[in-house]
Amino acid sequence: MASAAEQLAANLNFSALAKAEELKKRIWFTLGALLVYRLGTYIPLPGIDPAAWEAVFNRQAGGVLGMFNMFAGGGIHRMAIFALNIMPYISASIIVQLMTTVSPTLEQLKKEGEQGRKVINQYTRYGTVFLAAIQAYGIAIGLEGAGSVVSEPGLAFRISTMITLTGGTMFLMWLGEQVTSRGIGNGISLIILAGIVAELPTAIVSTFELARNGALSAPVLLLVLAVAGGVIGCIVFMERAQRRLLIQYPKRQVGNRMFEGQSSHLPLKLNTSGVIPPIFASSLLLLPTTLANFNFGGNGRARSGCRGSPPIWRTASRCSCCSTWR
Repeated sequence: MASAAEQLAANLNFSALAKAEELKKRIWFTLGALLVYRLGTYIPLPGIDPAAWEAVFNRQAGGVLGMFNMFAGGGIHRMAIFALNIMPYISASIIVQLMTTVSPTLEQLKKEGEQGRKVINQYTRYGTVFLAAIQAYGIAIGLEGAGSVVSEPGLAFRISTMITLTGGTMFLMWLGEQVTSRGIGNGISLIILAGIVAELPTAIVSTFELARNGALSAPVLLLVLAVAGGVIGCIVFMERAQRRLLIQYPKRQVGNRMFEGQSSHLPLKLNTSGVIPPIFASSLLLLPTTLANFNFGGNGRARSGCRGSPPIWRTASRCSCCSTWR
């Protein structure tokens, strides 16, 4: 059985596509929405020093922070208003889907059809706000403890960061829903794809620049390209892999006619979970990282003679003896 992509490729007709006004409107709307998303990844958070944050990010880009930056389309590198991207919504969706198997109330809602799905989607939105607010607060605390990244640390910065990052996530969730209804569909997936693909040209240019400068030899470059192509091929192969279950139809008689038994097959995808496991894993990794950024005592920047940083609920001020924030 051919997939939807194969059927589209087989029946693709550019002359008919030029006359499909509705389809062109949907494509232009999708491109415009993705352009808005990409512009948002270049708008920095208020109250931070982009140069200081870039220095901090470059020291930690090889770890988990770099992986999160890939999903955010470079938003974490620039600490933009879309730094959280759509990941809180994905996490909330997975949590709600898992809860439907253990909660009788959610399970009943799932069986109520369209009306039940609307209620579950509303619960997912509430969960998105909750998760985004927690992660945004952790980011605010982490930025305050990262040296001179924040110009005016304190309660006002934390609240503004929480509102900005949570609002950015909710805007992306709404934008994805608009692409799904008014664009070409799968809005959330397209936003995630746009964030990942946006970093691809930079990575390719950097690789060839290393080869041009002699830091990467030609055989190693060819090996990297071959490995990348092989990995992409394996991913496509596993994504398209099917297990065909044989279905045998017995002989049957209709009136005075006898029909021979027929055989068919039921195609089942080998990778039925798709990209949910890696996305879920990245979301789980984000939780301990967020908790590790919390600072309930001191931030380690006070010198000898200072009383250290105040509790997190107090407004920060400059120390009179060393001019550091506490």
